[in-house]
Amino acid sequence: MKNVLVLGASGYVGSQLLPQFLDQGYNVTASARHIDYLKARTTPHPNLKFKYLDLADTNETSALLPQFDLVYFLVHGMAEGHDFIDYEISLAHNVKNALKGSPVQHVIYLSAIQPNNGSSPHLQARKQTGDVLRSSGVPITEIRAGVIVGPGSAAFEIMRDFVYNLPILIAPKWVDSRANPIALKNLNHYLIQLAKHSPTDSNIFEAGGPDTLTYREQFSIIAKAANKPLRLWSTPLMTPNIASYWLGVVTSVPSNIGRALLAGLTHDYVANASPLQSKFPQSLVSFEQMVQESLESEGTFIRSNVWGYDPTALERWQAGFGYYPKQAGASIKTSLPASVLWKVARKLGSREEGYFFANILWRTREWLDIFFGGKRPIRRSPPGPELQVGDFIDSWKVIRREPNQFLSLLFGMKGPGLGRLEVTIRDLGDERELNVTAWWHPKGFLGLLYWFAMMPAHLFIFFGMVRAIVKKASKEN
Repeated sequence: MKNVLVLGASGYVGSQLLPQFLDQGYNVTASARHIDYLKARTTPHPNLKFKYLDLADTNETSALLPQFDLVYFLVHGMAEGHDFIDYEISLAHNVKNALKGSPVQHVIYLSAIQPNNGSSPHLQARKQTGDVLRSSGVPITEIRAGVIVGPGSAAFEIMRDFVYNLPILIAPKWVDSRANPIALKNLNHYLIQLAKHSPTDSNIFEAGGPDTLTYREQFSIIAKAANKPLRLWSTPLMTPNIASYWLGVVTSVPSNIGRALLAGLTHDYVANASPLQSKFPQSLVSFEQMVQESLESEGTFIRSNVWGYDPTALERWQAGFGYYPKQAGASIKTSLPASVLWKVARKLGSREEGYFFANILWRTREWLDIFFGGKRPIRRSPPGPELQVGDFIDSWKVIRREPNQFLSLLFGMKGPGLGRLEVTIRDLGDERELNVTAWWHPKGFLGLLYWFAMMPAHLFIFFGMVRAIVKKASKEN
């Protein structure tokens, strides 16, 4: 059985591909920069190893890749901002150099369809990355996929959020561009089947679903599946640039990724999927069915250690909550040891410390719960001197706790969405970074209004909290 390395395993496709490899008996190493987040979302397995890797580190990349027979390249740089083309190409060159003369037998690279009538920075970067990898001398199989539909897919979540969160959908003219989206499970089938082959030369395939639809038609199907009315108005005044800023308000998909995807959606995005389907035949899922299945399974993302596997979070999840959360927070750097910061942070919510800053605002929000359909607030404090998983702090519940590093509380008040509060302590070598962040998965338009109404208070409170914790820790040090 081949030893498999998945580069970019914390991404959407990579994280969902891992359990399928493990089910088939592969030895898999999952590498990523956001390794802690990947571990929190992934169920441990004896055949699975985790490896932190920044492909910008040439020495680490050259040391790791030759240890494997098969490499999956699932990395993209859209979250890096304006210069992500240069960033992606530099990563591709580092991987190419690591592959040259190595025992790696096959690299499978997930790319993007190249439309006939235009391009975008994202699509150019995908194409050039493939060109660089093929110059390594190792057989490269490039799969050019269009829009992937499944819970957590950025392109799908953008459309889903617009349907759920807006009474009237104002779209650019490219809403009449055409595409044949592919279901995540169909794409995974191709990626898994390719692992069983050992080609002697490089190939390029396109992956797409059975239905070619305009984005207007796709919006209509999503709205029907979500039981929402579709009021869509397209206008040339909504340029891709304006749409990208509007995107940051309506959806929580990372803004840089959203902008890159929007630029690509201005063209027809239709894959010629016949060659790949002939090589690895399967039953292709219709767009209507893939949307229905995605909406039904979106709540599965909270069945992970991100939420502490907490049954209360699972019980409170409702259809229509945003898959990606809104976030607001504050951070501060200090030379204090992590253990000293933790000694203070673990007292969050205690009768002696409260919330460290602006306690009156925390209490006011609890009383406002009555107007959201809640009951009179109940004051609860942890029974012991240190927080434990399952403890309640007023309406909050401790769902994750990692001493000297991490604390997560589940939002227990009434509100149009699901949220948590996290306190993180990161060791940066000579100093530590203390961070307090609120995460909010809004439910529809009211969920968005609630988030933006609370944001000024959040920012004020969190900046005060991190300073107060450090100040108190300094006195106790």
